[in-house]
Amino acid sequence: MTRGRVSDYDYDLPQELIAQHPTAKRDDSRLMVLEGAAMSHRRFHDLPDLLHPDDLLVLNETRVIAARIFGTRSSGGGAELLLLHPAGSLHYDPSAVTWMALARPARRLRPKDRITFGDLGHATVVREHEEGVREIAFDLQVPFEEFLTRHGHMPLPPYIRNDTREAQERYQTVFARLPGSVAAPTASLHFTNELLDELATRGIEIARVSLSVGLGTFRPVTAESVEDHAMHEEAYAIEPIAAQAIERARSRGRRIVAAGTTVVRALESEARAHGRIEPGQHATGLFITPGFEFRVVDAMITNFHLPRSTLLMLVSAFTGQERIARAYAEAIAQRYRFYSFGDAMFVTKSDAIHRG
Repeated sequence: MTRGRVSDYDYDLPQELIAQHPTAKRDDSRLMVLEGAAMSHRRFHDLPDLLHPDDLLVLNETRVIAARIFGTRSSGGGAELLLLHPAGSLHYDPSAVTWMALARPARRLRPKDRITFGDLGHATVVREHEEGVREIAFDLQVPFEEFLTRHGHMPLPPYIRNDTREAQERYQTVFARLPGSVAAPTASLHFTNELLDELATRGIEIARVSLSVGLGTFRPVTAESVEDHAMHEEAYAIEPIAAQAIERARSRGRRIVAAGTTVVRALESEARAHGRIEPGQHATGLFITPGFEFRVVDAMITNFHLPRSTLLMLVSAFTGQERIARAYAEAIAQRYRFYSFGDAMFVTKSDAIHRG
């Protein structure tokens, strides 16, 4: 597998192209289409025209939890926690008492330090981990999910400075169902219920999986060499009806379209681990870079990603590094909107990358 330098995935983006607001209507965002050597410019609501009647579209129905919480340290200073997952498990469990969390200021949160949350209870730092992660034990006066509802905040990415109610509400897909993510599967933020109905009317089958977006997706790459980056594991789940639909499509040679990089990682992880899509709860630390052999996904919907990110590396692996570099340059020239609230791409797999 080709790795290379992280700097190979760098590019200069004007700050004004980082979308701070979603489009007025979700599916009115722009859509760059890369099919073979051709490039075209559409709108997301044109997606039904781009899909084939026998395509299988796979969505990530994870739900973002109000994972960002603020409290007061025993010293009197403030503390911020971004809950990641229960300690000892990657799968969301509201009954868990101890959680892994990114902590700020991490250097001032040591074992036995306490963080209080008004009259809702407190948490104690159990132990320190690398990269600012802390193991936190909660002692709450209300059930955990009620605590998040009353005290938690939607964990918008740091580059989004628009923390309005509208932004918080729009940072959730219309089909979000299974809680557990601390970041949205942003390629799916463009879907509307009306668009999903139109796809169904045209006979396009839809399957749903769930990958809880966490550190593996959004953690920055700080290494100089791609091969030196350590990918964090993320939990995903596939129900029997979805596994059967995907395997049926594969056996019949139908095109499988992934809505987002999270779906790609879940499906390709299954193919590598079992040779097929198996139902159940799983975890993946799969790091997809150029040279990866895709076995399941044939086309992908994705947003425009940060420079030097694992997501940009995955898309480059899927459709060709030079092809993506040209597409990003064109997107900047055409004033596309980037990142979570930005525009989208519909890309097909490079002809040089065949299903194994």
